[in-house]
Amino acid sequence: MPTHAHAWRADVYLLVSTLLAGLGWIFSKEVVSAWPPLLFLGVRFFLGGLLLLPFAWPAVKQLKALEFKIILRVGLIFSLGMILWMWGLTHAKHLGVGAFLNTLAIVLVPVIAMAYGERPNVLVWLALPLSMLGMAFLFLESHFALGIGEIAFIVAAVVFALSFTLTSQAAYHLPVLALTSLQLMIVGVISLMLSAGLEAWNFQQPTSLWIWLILSIVVSTSGRFLIQIKGQGLAPASHAILILSLEPVWVAIMAALWFGESMSALQITGCALIFAAVLMSRWKVIWQLLKG
Repeated sequence: MPTHAHAWRADVYLLVSTLLAGLGWIFSKEVVSAWPPLLFLGVRFFLGGLLLLPFAWPAVKQLKALEFKIILRVGLIFSLGMILWMWGLTHAKHLGVGAFLNTLAIVLVPVIAMAYGERPNVLVWLALPLSMLGMAFLFLESHFALGIGEIAFIVAAVVFALSFTLTSQAAYHLPVLALTSLQLMIVGVISLMLSAGLEAWNFQQPTSLWIWLILSIVVSTSGRFLIQIKGQGLAPASHAILILSLEPVWVAIMAALWFGESMSALQITGCALIFAAVLMSRWKVIWQLLKG
């Protein structure tokens, strides 16, 4: 099949995965309004990974002990990022703003990767202060008084940048589907263990909650990652992460339509600056795509 056909299919898969990821924010917000957040995170990711396990099982059976240790390491770091993300989702005042804060991970990936021998170009260093300026605009109205939800999203972005770097390195040597399935299940197990000690479990919930829970597991976890992995298999990683950076745009639109959220001019400016920083950090890739 021609290369351009693969590229076109990759774009479609990755674009759909960002839409499903955006829906995941909405589904999750609906569930945590009535359910303990760690319990929801545990159930969502454990069952999401379990649904992928049959597809990954042939590769999982061939993993060596050292490979399981690598997956456990990246899974624990990813778990920390997801727990922080869930904390942000539960306490943040504005989903759209939180999504753009979370996107800072994309800008931070090249910086984190320096510790593993990679050398970012000069545009990355220009993107960092631009993203900081964007954050300043987001909080100007509140005199820089960051809420606990917003702080959780910022710290989660740092952890996700580390997680993405380590996961990308692991994916060079490990079957991607097995890595994804086991990572999701590790997040699920860690979250359920923490929830058992910190939260009160109550399963007598309205039918609507179970519908949101099923949608978050099937659509925004298993389905999203299956489609995303398919797209990543047809495109370079730098191309993939560029398209995946559209996620906060969808979240902001969906939050406005579903929850009636709106942004002030300062918040829109801040989000635009953060998104510009993301594009700047990947400008070399964008330029190559435009030329190609």
